[in-house]
Amino acid sequence: MGQMIRRSAAEKREFIDLVEHSGLPVGRTLAELDVPRSNFYRWYQQSQQEGEKGLEPQLSKRRQFWNRLPEPVCDRIVPEALVQPEQSARQLAWLFPDKEGYFVSESSVFRLLKRFDPVENMAFQLVSAADRFAHPTRRLNELWQTDFT
Repeated sequence: MGQMIRRSAAEKREFIDLVEHSGLPVGRTLAELDVPRSNFYRWYQQSQQEGEKGLEPQLSKRRQFWNRLPEPVCDRIVPEALVQPEQSARQLAWLFPDKEGYFVSESSVFRLLKRFDPVENMAFQLVSAADRFAHPTRRLNELWQTDFT
């Protein structure tokens, strides 16, 4: 997949003129010009609706992702965690809707606190598997289930 190229208004107008005055079908002309159909038709529609102004490059708007907490909410969670350092991410997430009226998940609170580093990393104990059981079975049907978690 090629990288996105920003075209100037003059380039867009030139592509539109080439397609309008070409004796070839639109799809074939666009293929030879290496211009995606969706781009051409968007440019064409913008030029029909707004004229030359519609062909000017647009500044992209900052997008809010569906799973990202808004900055004002983040700005309220971190101070709350610093005021109550004994609270876990789960407890903070559970208390936050009552205090602030905004629901946040435990995992979102944990990720946020981990980013700002007031969360201590939990220590994990490494357990390795043994070659044999510590208490092997001696009779038939003595061992029904083994759990290696």
